[in-house]
Amino acid sequence: MSFGDEYEGGSGRGRGGRSGTGRTRTRLPGNEPADDFGDGFGGPARRPPRASRSLVTVVGVVVLLIAAIAFANRSGGGDGEDTAKGPREGAAAPTAATGTKPVTGRNGTIPAGFARDEQGAQSAAANYAVALGSAEMFDRVKRDEILTAIITPSRLKHFQSTLDKAYSPSFYQNVGLKSDGTAPEGFTFVSRTAPIGTKIMSLNGGRATVEVWCAGLFGLAGEGSTKPVTNGWFTITMELEWVNNDWKAVSHSQKEGPAPVGGDTRASSAEEIADAVIGFGGFTYAR
Repeated sequence: MSFGDEYEGGSGRGRGGRSGTGRTRTRLPGNEPADDFGDGFGGPARRPPRASRSLVTVVGVVVLLIAAIAFANRSGGGDGEDTAKGPREGAAAPTAATGTKPVTGRNGTIPAGFARDEQGAQSAAANYAVALGSAEMFDRVKRDEILTAIITPSRLKHFQSTLDKAYSPSFYQNVGLKSDGTAPEGFTFVSRTAPIGTKIMSLNGGRATVEVWCAGLFGLAGEGSTKPVTNGWFTITMELEWVNNDWKAVSHSQKEGPAPVGGDTRASSAEEIADAVIGFGGFTYAR
């Protein structure tokens, strides 16, 4: 979700008639990368031309931009010695599990206690991407809980104040929500991010940079919705630091893709999407 000039940030619940969880990214307009939580969303099966999907894409982009802005405000205090690393000999294949448990506990609803190694950093980044891209980010109380759990202490107040300004009544209305951030009666708000894979870019002592390739859903599910739920693909780059025996997020940026060619799967009805969001829970992501 990318939000304008400064945003920090998901999981949330659809407001109104139904409740759903998960927030997601939107494909950002244009080809330029963006420092935010962008989400890309496609259209129904046998999708119409891009022009007909532009409005939906813009809506998703606006939401993602907010989160992107917050994370775009980097702390600027990285270790100059961090160097990118390629695949290590003997490292797990992209789809192979390491066999090591990803976490030993949780902080509220967010996994906690990640290991201070490559697997731990990748697992933390994947789980944090899910939280920051969720619908709960649209609720101030839940948003503060999420940020407190995953943002490094030195950046927490900055993220909170920036996001409070970004999630304004006018912003909520632009994405189809009521001025208080809840969904209109009879609609389910959907914002969910699903990591497809992770890649360690650098790891040096207490600093790590991880890329998370994601798919996302965003929109309002309901009969007659003018902001239908769409899907998108994006890659998040998250900088982490080791604080209080765990990985915490320092900054975040996002770019569009890689995105596969759209298939011919039939687009589900608004009710089917709403039921799926309510009925299917999320995961604790591990490398």
